[in-house]
Amino acid sequence: MRTRSRYVLAVLLAGVVALAGCSAAGGSADADRTASGAATASPDAVSGELTVFAAASLKAAFTRLAEQFQSLHPGVTIRPISYDGSSTLATQLIEGAPADVFASADEKNMQKVVAAGLASSPQPFATNVLTLIVPSGNPAGVHGLADLATPALRVVLCAAEVPCGAASQTLLQKAGVTASVDSYEQNVTAVLTKVASGEADAGLVYVTDAATTPAVQTVATPGADAVVNTYPIVALDDAANPAAARAFVDFVHSDAARVTLTDLGFGTP
Repeated sequence: MRTRSRYVLAVLLAGVVALAGCSAAGGSADADRTASGAATASPDAVSGELTVFAAASLKAAFTRLAEQFQSLHPGVTIRPISYDGSSTLATQLIEGAPADVFASADEKNMQKVVAAGLASSPQPFATNVLTLIVPSGNPAGVHGLADLATPALRVVLCAAEVPCGAASQTLLQKAGVTASVDSYEQNVTAVLTKVASGEADAGLVYVTDAATTPAVQTVATPGADAVVNTYPIVALDDAANPAAARAFVDFVHSDAARVTLTDLGFGTP
């Protein structure tokens, strides 16, 4: 009887241990499923429409960055980005144009927006430098900045109030060149377009813009690396969608965005 009793007790104990093990395993699995479900079911808190104002020279970059951002935040719809000269965009914002994010090609025009009480603490995210461009094939035989002083040459530059224009003036002054300018444009895209179409023989644009079309070629531009434009970005204080605005600004400062910006020729601030 004692032997039988011990046998029965052993069987009962084994059953208890097995049940405990199943319970623990089940609990662990349930916990894993709960954690996994919480992770996958958690909705993206960022949604709604986002309005971005960006310097014309950022068009190629922000087209890519906007696509990448929306893949991360599918609930956000980025309205067609407004690209123009930073001075023009700053004026529009100060006059009441609605926007969530502003990215400028220089700190001067960004400070106008800050001084107007529309934003605070903008942060730099990229840099850029100028280069001399000519139509592909260089039909006018332009060899350097000094040639821009030739009256017979059709020269186009950005207007002085635009970041690329201010940088062009600084570059030419440092080089001791007084350019014979036929046309001043309100953004760098207009300069690029005129040279690419052959309407102008030469112009100064950012290296990132020169790389966007095979219709132009660059000419060696000594001293350009010493005239650097810094690009700041900020979520505007009266943004209609502050959460999405902050998320976009954070993304532009991310490592993933840095890869895209570097690939397009922008420098690191």
